Amino acid sequence: MSEQLPGLLIGKSDIAVTILPEMANRHGLVAGATGTGKTVTLQVLAEAFSSIGVPIFAADVKGDLSGISQAGAMNSKIEERVDKMELGEWEFHGAPVTFWDVFGESGHPIRTTVSEVGPLLLGRMLNLNDIQEAVLTIAFRVADENGLLLLDIKDLRSMLKYVSDNAREIGSTYGNVSPASVGAIQRSLLALEEQGGDLFFGEPALDLFDFIQTDSNGKGMVNILAADRLMGSPRLYSTMLLWLLSELFERLPEAGDLPKPKLVFFFDEAHMLFDDAPDALLTKIEQVVRLIRSKGVGVYFVTQNPVDIPDTVLGQCGNKVQHALRAYTPREAKAVKAMAETFRPNPGLGDVEAMVTELKVGEALVSFLQEDGSPMPVERALIIPPHSRIGTIVPAERQAIRVSSLIAGHYEAAVDRESAHEVLKARAEAAIAAEEAAAEAVEAAKLQVKVEKPAATTKKARTSSSRKDTPLEAFTKSTTRAIGSQLGRQIARGILGTILGGSSK
Repeated sequence: MSEQLPGLLIGKSDIAVTILPEMANRHGLVAGATGTGKTVTLQVLAEAFSSIGVPIFAADVKGDLSGISQAGAMNSKIEERVDKMELGEWEFHGAPVTFWDVFGESGHPIRTTVSEVGPLLLGRMLNLNDIQEAVLTIAFRVADENGLLLLDIKDLRSMLKYVSDNAREIGSTYGNVSPASVGAIQRSLLALEEQGGDLFFGEPALDLFDFIQTDSNGKGMVNILAADRLMGSPRLYSTMLLWLLSELFERLPEAGDLPKPKLVFFFDEAHMLFDDAPDALLTKIEQVVRLIRSKGVGVYFVTQNPVDIPDTVLGQCGNKVQHALRAYTPREAKAVKAMAETFRPNPGLGDVEAMVTELKVGEALVSFLQEDGSPMPVERALIIPPHSRIGTIVPAERQAIRVSSLIAGHYEAAVDRESAHEVLKARAEAAIAAEEAAAEAVEAAKLQVKVEKPAATTKKARTSSSRKDTPLEAFTKSTTRAIGSQLGRQIARGILGTILGGSSK
């Protein structure tokens, strides 16, 4: 068994409050009202994990987490806290950081393919109802079974059009596909594009192992997602982070009990993940959170109130940092009472329910897991100051970090290879060209008939419309009918039935 690492100092009360690295993958919660110190606590936790070589992923909702990349500086507030907590000579240093941004403006772009996200998560992103999500699932199934790559939004749009145009044939196998449902999905895709969602879908797709890196000094890389603009599209934000968790769960091997996590994932504004989520999605979230710790990943939910997190998920968060809560309404008072009941009592602490409403900025009720896996008695602790800068950095500092990154230039340029859109477009154009060529052949045959008829025949009046066609006329009509029916159907089937493709990855 590998040697256990010492606890990481997070705060102090009468005792040092530390989090054990071997228990850090048992998930956690950082909660508290706005302005009570959640972001600084997140920064302190991220610094601590990075210092022992654990990579971090965190969404920077307000832009002020970026300061972790720069060394901090002494000021009166920090000096007061250092003296009060008897921390001795306080050193300042930054952590190694990689900046990411779906829009590619404040960091390296994050992209994935439509196929990798899948119909369940994409349906939530598009806010589809059950019927529309079923149609979307059919489109994915038809694409997968026929080797059509769904990489970006235009691929999905072309696939939906194909499914709608061939609804009768497809519906006999997979169920009814109504034009109204397809139209609703197409409109939702348009809205997603206007929010910038089209930048999220495409290639090169993110390699999640680029998150799990250390620098030359062995410190864990802190991956910061610029989410200030992304927060304008809450469903895109929450679904994208859930996709990241799901992909980590799928790709990482089982790890068992480790001396420290492979990655710690901070999910800020976590309530957005659960707002209006259908039962199927909540079940998936619960499953991923429950099982991903066996892959060596710790998930920490950051939110204003613990009641924002479903009990089935909250019950898996063994490490808790609770900043001040407000109790101005009956609902808030009920939430405070419920929160207090989740902590292991500390006989020497007093009334936890009353205390949580009295906490000052930077103070928190803290309970981390002990070596035996049980929660420590709750402590009222003062959180230590971070070693890095508190607040935002200037654009020049961000750009310097971006261009010096090990992955600089790898994700910046989008790649548009042949996929469903290009294949379906080419097949449709080929079908049109074949029909036009056949029609021209028919017209040429008609002209040839007129030229070869004897002059006397052309002058002879037809006395009956029911006379039999000449062999050549019969051939001409037969050819025309074949073009209009059998050949057309064969071309349509060929679009799905004869394409060879690879996986969607």
